[in-house]
Amino acid sequence: MAFELPDLPYAHDALAGKGMSAETLEYHHDIHHKAYVDNGNKAIKGTEWEGKSLEEIIKGTYDKNAVAQSGIFNNISQLWNHNQFWEMMTPKDSKMPGELEKAITEAFGSVDKFKDEFKSAGGGQFGSGWAWLVKDSDGSLKVTNTENGVNPVCFGQTALLGCDVWEHSYYIDFRNKRPAYLENFLDNLVNWENVASRM
Repeated sequence: MAFELPDLPYAHDALAGKGMSAETLEYHHDIHHKAYVDNGNKAIKGTEWEGKSLEEIIKGTYDKNAVAQSGIFNNISQLWNHNQFWEMMTPKDSKMPGELEKAITEAFGSVDKFKDEFKSAGGGQFGSGWAWLVKDSDGSLKVTNTENGVNPVCFGQTALLGCDVWEHSYYIDFRNKRPAYLENFLDNLVNWENVASRM
């Protein structure tokens, strides 16, 4: 069964008052995300990966030694990344649940220190990629960044929060100001209840 483009969990203009315009979502979800779905389905058709889950394909096609990942990996991993990304944001006001705040404070010293580390990871990612808050296999929380479509699934980690730092994610609203986009993401867009549910 082919993968499908999931609907956004909110209207295209629902995040506009929080710094992510309807135009960004129309390009990002309706065009970029859809392209990963379409190209991913074409790439796996007739291969051993057809009929497998996104996670199985990501784990099976990621090559840690490759200079460039395969077309199957790039499209399927970006499909997975974006499926998570929309769920990690909300148009509603979202307060960090107590258990998440406690875990973040224990791991990073404070919520503000976590946010600074996350912004540094996203801002310091050269070229396209993602910033992540992950739960590692030993249960510890870490901030990481990955290039292009690489994601925590590749490393056996659980993605708690991810922020897309490809230019198509922020250029319409923030132009070249990636740090401002990351700050706005953390302060206004994150669905902290969703992040906590991934713990």
